[in-house]
Amino acid sequence: MFRDAAFTDVRRTDVRRMELDELAPAFVMDEEAFRAFYERTARGVWAYVARVTGDRQIADDLLQETYYRFLRANAVHDSEKHRRNSLYKIATNLAKDARRRSRTHPFDPAGDEIEAAAGRDHGPVMERNTDFTRAMAHLKPRERAMLWLAYAEGASHREIADVLGLNPASMKLLLFRARRKLAAFLRGKR
Repeated sequence: MFRDAAFTDVRRTDVRRMELDELAPAFVMDEEAFRAFYERTARGVWAYVARVTGDRQIADDLLQETYYRFLRANAVHDSEKHRRNSLYKIATNLAKDARRRSRTHPFDPAGDEIEAAAGRDHGPVMERNTDFTRAMAHLKPRERAMLWLAYAEGASHREIADVLGLNPASMKLLLFRARRKLAAFLRGKR
């Protein structure tokens, strides 16, 4: 018959809290597992954000914010592949927000330092890195992100589309266009 709305709301809240308390252990990543995941992914995420934003200092800040949001999102119960995609999706969104906030901040193509910080040693390839970095600076952030995810991180077209919020069917064409644009700039420099 007559129900007190406040009483019903409190009961629902209690039930939700109880459900969350029971489910929480399944979603919590312990410290050791998180530390291992962080060690496997942090350099790549930092290098990705640094390439997309063009700013190493912003990349430092966004790396911390990315992992903070990742933990709050409870995406830790998925497979390694899903965790990695979730992490890059968060990093992508944060990088987009950072670029919007600092439209006047020019792209700083610090390729050598980014590659070194990412733990990659390419030997003779590093000699050509300056031209490549300059060419990357002429791409849009989304194009840099696509190329980085595809070739530095080895992500599939579907994974890239998921991370960047794009249509998976269009990824092949978008990557082709980004590669063509990059190649045209590199050919013009030689």
